[in-house]
Amino acid sequence: MARTILVVEDEPTLRETLVEALESDGFRVVAAADGREALAQFRGERPDLILLDLMLPELSGIEVMRIIRAESGTPIVMLTAKDSELDKVVGLELGADDYVTKPFSLRELTARIRALFRRSEAAIAVGAQPTIVDLGRVQADLGGHRLLRDGVTLPIKPKAFELLAFLLRNPGQVFTRDQLLEKVWGYDYAGETRTVDVHVHWLRSQIEEDPGNPVFIHTVRGVGYVFRRP
Repeated sequence: MARTILVVEDEPTLRETLVEALESDGFRVVAAADGREALAQFRGERPDLILLDLMLPELSGIEVMRIIRAESGTPIVMLTAKDSELDKVVGLELGADDYVTKPFSLRELTARIRALFRRSEAAIAVGAQPTIVDLGRVQADLGGHRLLRDGVTLPIKPKAFELLAFLLRNPGQVFTRDQLLEKVWGYDYAGETRTVDVHVHWLRSQIEEDPGNPVFIHTVRGVGYVFRRP
């Protein structure tokens, strides 16, 4: 059965181009031209992935993402303008899985979409063998893709959880930001190492008693990050 992708883009020509290109690649595609229509399509269609432009009428893409993330972990790829660095960071902090900067190639976009689907399938396969990692008051349920504090499930950004799971499976090994981009995001972000820093900062706020003095996820100055048990 073909996977469903929701394309949210207010510019008609680009929206139609994306729909046509994705359908030719074998996906089922639904589309929305503004934020309110995007939420209606999301709730009605329950797509497998969302392509979300951040500059939208009615409701902004950031607000749409905030609402969707409160309801679902569906993968989201942001479509951003070239100079919208702040929007990229905010989107990643809200739980976007990836972004592409306009103008972008359709080949690159479909490659990223397929990479996200492959990682989702891999996470499901890992889920067949549940593993709980104790982090003090917080527990990481690698199989269930959950983070719990004192038994209560915490909201978790999908990409942040993948980063945490990767570090937990490789304790004591130092990774550069570029290596983490490749291993967790699945391709070279071409220098967008800020992405890793944003996700590490968010993880520390959730799992560390004192995020300013972390005991689990350590910064190795001039290199990158490492997970160590205290």
